[in-house]
This record gives sequence, structure tokens and C-alpha cells, in this order.
Amino acid sequence: MRSGRRRLILDEEEDPLGGVANLFDAAMVFAVALLIALVISASVPELLNPTADITIVKNPGEENMQVIIKKGQEIKVMNITEELAAGQGIKLGTAYRLATGEVIYVPEENV
Repeated sequence: MRSGRRRLILDEEEDPLGGVANLFDAAMVFAVALLIALVISASVPELLNPTADITIVKNPGEENMQVIIKKGQEIKVMNITEELAAGQGIKLGTAYRLATGEVIYVPEENV
């Protein structure tokens, strides 16, 4: 009869690693919340919308400038280089850079 009591007492002991599973669950919830907060703080929740069209310019004016264009489900990343483009075409208008750094495009009236 004593062996039955001893087995009952051993079964009631807690698992010393039982709390680790709870810590892992809490860390996963925290990581997902952090990712959502980062997307919202970047002011581009449109990236999560599958039908939204958005254009992002990373590092404007620098050597490693990139233009990211999202149309629906398709995302294109274009790296800007110093190479000049050449070809034939017609003049569509003129672009002016203001003192504030803004660029204004004025279309030609004869087009």
C-alpha cells in the first residue's frame, strides 16, 4: 500500500520545464505584434492590402537609390544607376527644380 501512495505523490509534482513552453508562446506573440507595429509605424499599411498600388523611393538622391513599385500582387524593385539612357523620341515637356528641392513638370502645349 505504501508504493501506491508514493506513486500518487510523484504524479502530482510539476514539470520543471513547463514554464519554458509558456515563455516561448509569449515570445511568439510579442514578435508578431512587433512586426505589425513596424509595418504600421512605417506609414505603409497599403503593403498589406492586396489591391493597393503604391510606389516607394528608398534612399532618394543617393548612389544606392531604389524605386519599389507594387501593383496588385506584383512587386518590382528597380535599382537606379548613373548610366545614361539613349534613344529617339519627342520632347514632352520641361522639368524645373525649385529652391525647396521640389521638381515641377510643365508639359509642352504642342503635344
